[in-house]
Amino acid sequence: MPGAGEDRRGSAWQEEASGHPAEATRVFTRHAGSTGAPGAAAEWTQPLSHADYTDTGTPGTPGTPGATGGGAGPWTGASDGDAEREGPDSFDTHPPARGGARPGGERTRVMRRPGRAPDAAPDSPDGPDRGGGSRPPAPRPVRRRRFRLRWIVTFVLLAVLAAPPATWAWVWYTARADERPASDAILVLGASQYNGRPSPIFEARLAHAETLYREGVAPVLITVGGNQPGDNYTEGGSGRDWLVEQGVPADDVIAIKQGSDTLQSVEAVSGVYERRGWSSVVIVTDPWHSLRSREMAEDHGMEAATSPSRSGPAVIKRETQLWYITRETASLWYYWIFGDSSDIEVDAA
Repeated sequence: MPGAGEDRRGSAWQEEASGHPAEATRVFTRHAGSTGAPGAAAEWTQPLSHADYTDTGTPGTPGTPGATGGGAGPWTGASDGDAEREGPDSFDTHPPARGGARPGGERTRVMRRPGRAPDAAPDSPDGPDRGGGSRPPAPRPVRRRRFRLRWIVTFVLLAVLAAPPATWAWVWYTARADERPASDAILVLGASQYNGRPSPIFEARLAHAETLYREGVAPVLITVGGNQPGDNYTEGGSGRDWLVEQGVPADDVIAIKQGSDTLQSVEAVSGVYERRGWSSVVIVTDPWHSLRSREMAEDHGMEAATSPSRSGPAVIKRETQLWYITRETASLWYYWIFGDSSDIEVDAA
């Protein structure tokens, strides 16, 4: 049964947990024949440490003189010649009894575990070290960041909101470009005509195409465009007649008299290119119409460059320019989404 040293054991272990002393010793003593019968020797357990003893201390009575025969340190039985086994959990199975005697039936087991400083690392990840010191909290595992659905939705929304302004800027940038590489032909996209006379917008395109032709950009001019119901003339025919009147040889002008919008006109021109084996073209149209025209021509297998006209009603007023850029931005997206020309009724469409 537990002896009087039980209360001391709890306090000794608390002392060890706080980090003092650096080395702790537990001593368990059991008297033989302690069966609980009357008169039997009491069984007791005494936790001990270096601080509990002086050089002549008595087990169970820390700091009290009296007698293990002058043994030094903890009571390990070294007083009668037995060699103490050092190291963790070392023990001596033949310590002396109280008063220096060694009864035959009494056995004492000494277990020793080195202490640990309070700031030492823990021995086990399962809890604080019993030898002293407290176990620091384990670092939290770093979790890999994952794309959340709301981030994807936010990114898509930002892209959708940014696309129209970016396209508007692209239309404006392309309108300012003037590319004049040597090509197989110069293509003049049609616009309105009035009984065989080109409209001001159409005439500005034809005049710029004539300039490119005389500069030697291409040996052939192509005019394209059909007619509206009730018209006696086509846009392609009216454009050819105007160029011939300006002194361009008729053999150097090809009139394609079909196409009621930009996409149909480009499709008609691509057929001529396939039959003649041509590939490159310089497109002449309004500045704001250049990007959409080039995109359609490239989609039909032509190497397209743009050289827009810089005169005419389409480029005179700033309000008109802003309207044309906005209109072309919407028309370009319509083409990308539906693969067709827009139904907006304008001269350049």
